[in-house]
Amino acid sequence: MFSSLRARLWLSYAILVCIALGVAAILFLFYLWQDPVLYRPTLERLSAVQTVIQTRLDGSAFTSREFETLLQRADAAFDVRLALVRDKQVVFDTRPNAARLNLNRFPRLDRNLPLVRDADGQAWLYSLTEYPDGTGLLALAPRDRLPLLALLRNDLFAPFVRGGLLAMIFSLLLAYWIAHWVSRPLQPLVNASHQMPYAEVQPVRVSGPREVQDVLRAFNAMLRRVQANQRAQKDFVANVSHELKTPLTSIQGFAQAILDGTADSPESQRQSAQIIYNESGRMHRMVLDLLDLARMDSGMTSLEMLPLDMAALLNNVAEKFEPQARQMGIRLEVGAAGLPVLVGDGDRLSQVFTNLVDNALKFTPRGGQIRMEAQAADGWLTVSVTDTGQGIPPEAQPHIFDRFYQADESRQGGERHGAGLGLAICREIVEAHGGKISVRSQPGRGSTFTVELPLDGRAN
Repeated sequence: MFSSLRARLWLSYAILVCIALGVAAILFLFYLWQDPVLYRPTLERLSAVQTVIQTRLDGSAFTSREFETLLQRADAAFDVRLALVRDKQVVFDTRPNAARLNLNRFPRLDRNLPLVRDADGQAWLYSLTEYPDGTGLLALAPRDRLPLLALLRNDLFAPFVRGGLLAMIFSLLLAYWIAHWVSRPLQPLVNASHQMPYAEVQPVRVSGPREVQDVLRAFNAMLRRVQANQRAQKDFVANVSHELKTPLTSIQGFAQAILDGTADSPESQRQSAQIIYNESGRMHRMVLDLLDLARMDSGMTSLEMLPLDMAALLNNVAEKFEPQARQMGIRLEVGAAGLPVLVGDGDRLSQVFTNLVDNALKFTPRGGQIRMEAQAADGWLTVSVTDTGQGIPPEAQPHIFDRFYQADESRQGGERHGAGLGLAICREIVEAHGGKISVRSQPGRGSTFTVELPLDGRAN
């Protein structure tokens, strides 16, 4: 019955309300138990007895013996204990057999009541009349504890009960509203969770208290990541299938030509074998890139962070591509002097700049220029690779680091185009070093890829 969050919240609020009202009721009953108003008839009776005695005394002469006799008769008539006191000592008591009165702290008020106690601890309500000779007349009556029924009949009790019931009803209704307010935003979250991981699940509306809103925002963020991963997986499967289909078709076709004798001349057979070799090499490189990305995604690739001479690393990359650049008629330059030591993985960073220079060579025409330039400032090392090639369209630049993305769809699979994994690998390596990579490009005026790395090697 109370398995749902709403029911448990309501039950919790209801218990708290009942406890609060119960404590208030107990305190109120205790107040009534000690209320002087309830003892007012007794106090008035004591005062009336003293008034009667005072009336009998006015204008009359009484001996001590006659006065004591008068007090005893008044005790018998009104059932009131009477005592004469002087200097906190009892000089006469109409009830000599009763426990002796303790007048050490007399007179005093106990909880707003005039009380005096006897040797047995019995509390007596009293009324005091003082005479000119220093004698005091005490009229006493025992203070009896009032029965619970008398408390329930008190004039204040009924309004308190009605007010308490109204407060409880209002509190329970308010508790139900609060429980509904807290739990209502969670129901769409539960429904959306049951529908996951379907792509059509929509983010839930953020409402309710702040903590619930935080939960809903976290769920929406998780939902976006899950859906993005699903789309990435679907795109990955589609792209891998597409990228493998073309070389496999070529390999199968030219292998069939060799087998059935269509390629009957040595030249055609050599050409077929060369195509098979090139396409299988392309497939091999793509598989290696995919394995590399998979290891990075799973966290299996660890970086070997060591002090690096970035100037030497960039010069080594340039020397590796110098023969190819010279053959293509492209000038390759490096501007990296006076750089501080960088902490990083030399092999992985070399892979980044190798990919960037290789891409630049593919898209830079003869007579063009590629320049690698590095500078350090504010604890960061910035390396830029700039070419004078054909550039990247503005609509393609936000996606250039996505896996399998190729800006020029018409030339996929050609000699100058890979599978669209190189820049994705570069981004993963740079981000693993705690850095970032970006691109600026204008069609027809070349591109600049910028890599920013922390000098202290704050790797993720």
